[in-house]
Amino acid sequence: MGLATIWSSGIMAYMIWAISDLHLSAARPKPMDIFGDRWRDHPQRIAAAWRARVHADDVVLIAGDVSWAMKLEDALPDLEWIAALPGRKVLSKGNHDYWWQRAGPLRPHLPPSISIVEASAVDVGEAVVCGTRGWVTPDTPGFQEATDLRIYNRELGRLDRAIAAAQKLSDGAKPIIVMFHYPPFLDHGPTEFSRRIGASGAAACIYGHLHRVHDWHIAKQGVIDGVFYQLTACDYLQFGPVAVRGLAQQPSSITDSEGSLPTDSTEKR
Repeated sequence: MGLATIWSSGIMAYMIWAISDLHLSAARPKPMDIFGDRWRDHPQRIAAAWRARVHADDVVLIAGDVSWAMKLEDALPDLEWIAALPGRKVLSKGNHDYWWQRAGPLRPHLPPSISIVEASAVDVGEAVVCGTRGWVTPDTPGFQEATDLRIYNRELGRLDRAIAAAQKLSDGAKPIIVMFHYPPFLDHGPTEFSRRIGASGAAACIYGHLHRVHDWHIAKQGVIDGVFYQLTACDYLQFGPVAVRGLAQQPSSITDSEGSLPTDSTEKR
């Protein structure tokens, strides 16, 4: 099947996949090819790759920027689109998910195959998934203390609560996967987010948000402080989910499909 297979007593059980930055817009269409030709027909390409790889018992993690919708009612068609694809899905929030106000009121509206994490964790069987959005850090160029510091500190607290919830569910018996939308590292080094993830005992961390080819080349990936970091922005992945790395019985190298970068450097924010 693939590299992120979870094993139980040496028996292949199911796959855990990851993707992020779907940027869907069924209710109020926003064609993404304005950000570059590589985005042309991207929902159809995601769906085709998803159906080719993911089975009904698999888990797919979507690390933020799910929908362009501003309101939940406009995001529901996008959530139903995701729900119709194979597998169980776990979503975390991105900076463009304005439709996602608070997790508690949102949960009753979710299709049965979708769950969410926001400063929380969920047990998906043989792994525990936790997550939060993240934010720019004080060392990020352009950081505005007046507007960013409060959100940054709030996201640190949410990460702490997410990790604590995951550790409680895992009880040391299951690997922990952290879902984060913003990159946990800056191009020149670690952040407080990455330090806390590294100290958590997590096996893996997936993140998105990056859409420039230059940023893809310098994104931190692979094992750092015992955690396998993996960039899962859908345009970086060529619009198909990939196996989560860092779990038991799997190699620790980046796949060819993740390493083949396009040359179109059109920026999307």
